[in-house]
Amino acid sequence: MQESTVTSRGQTTLPRQVRDALGLKPGDRIRYLVLDDGEVRILKPRPLSSLSGLLHRPGQPARSQEEIDAAIAAGATGED
Repeated sequence: MQESTVTSRGQTTLPRQVRDALGLKPGDRIRYLVLDDGEVRILKPRPLSSLSGLLHRPGQPARSQEEIDAAIAAGATGED
């Protein structure tokens, strides 16, 4: 387990192992996710472009934007 000290100004240095695990470089931004139980997770934001193909399923054809919009509309109205 890694730890660091918080300064009087609320600053800290992320330990090298944490920076390496997140792939952080100078100038990178990080996000803090505070959970209900008080646990805090440190995340490196991903660019939107990294989500491309996330929902792809092998063997299923790609859908056009028109097909996606029609499916959403059909689902909203209960049509098949």
